[in-house]
Amino acid sequence: MERSVIIAETERLILRRYKKEDLHDLFEYLSDKKVVEFEPYKPMSLDEAEENLKWRIGTDEMIALELKNSHKMIGNIYMGKREFEALEIGYVLNRDYWGNGYAAEGCKALIQQAFSNGIHRIYAECDPENISSWKLLEALGFWREAHFMQNVYFWKDEDERPIWKDTYVYALLPNRPV
Repeated sequence: MERSVIIAETERLILRRYKKEDLHDLFEYLSDKKVVEFEPYKPMSLDEAEENLKWRIGTDEMIALELKNSHKMIGNIYMGKREFEALEIGYVLNRDYWGNGYAAEGCKALIQQAFSNGIHRIYAECDPENISSWKLLEALGFWREAHFMQNVYFWKDEDERPIWKDTYVYALLPNRPV
């Protein structure tokens, strides 16, 4: 079995780089319509998930969430490098593991690590209809900085017109009180 690089550990999670053996766990959640409802991609086939996994293995911006007790990979946290010592954070979890605090636990560890490594700002963009996502950001201490109206689209309708969506922007600074 391929050994992966561990980024951080929490009480219940190992946060690590992706590895080839993650394919079926990755497919399990990336093929779920409900899981990817607010993502800029559609549910993936096994072949698409395999291609996506190659990208994940090759980047340091996607961090796999693995349960310590079963070694099942249940989702990911995205930590994208941006200008001005900033990171963009995002997360996607297997629906079977929603509501257990895993995303919060993993995000807290990575946020703390990023700030201790000199990151100045962490921000997230979120669909206002994705209530669970923005509530998690607020629970993590993020502040809503903006509500952009109809600023982005991922899909078009049957007449090839954009289906516009709003965006919330949240941010967190290391020294700003929660």
